[in-house]
Amino acid sequence: MKILVPVDGSDISTRALKHGVELARAFGKPGRLVVVVVDDTLFPGAERKMGPEAANAYHAENFARMLAPAKKLLARGKADAEFVEIAGDVAEGILETAAGHKADLIVMGSRGAGAIKGALLGSVSMKVLSDTQVPVTIVH
Repeated sequence: MKILVPVDGSDISTRALKHGVELARAFGKPGRLVVVVVDDTLFPGAERKMGPEAANAYHAENFARMLAPAKKLLARGKADAEFVEIAGDVAEGILETAAGHKADLIVMGSRGAGAIKGALLGSVSMKVLSDTQVPVTIVH
């Protein structure tokens, strides 16, 4: 079983990853984790002004920061995981990674923004839930 876990370095995404590790271990044959980190794209004008090298360095720094807690957790638990780094829309990056890696389950954290803020801003978890055919577990 492939379990996709999006992380962003937050406590809630680390909690979701812990849950994903537990689920992977609960299955008869150990599951495989696909840990994805998606960094929002820069505004087109900002990226042009920075240049491609600086933009790549910016994303690399963000990827390292967002993945650090996940790598630390997985190193302790010796879990089998693959890491995917994407610069783009967060929800789309998660959905594309789930489809491309043929994930059987998505385990992700909820920001807990609330119904009104979520309705106005559109949460990543709601976009993923509405646009995927894969079961999704939301960890709060």
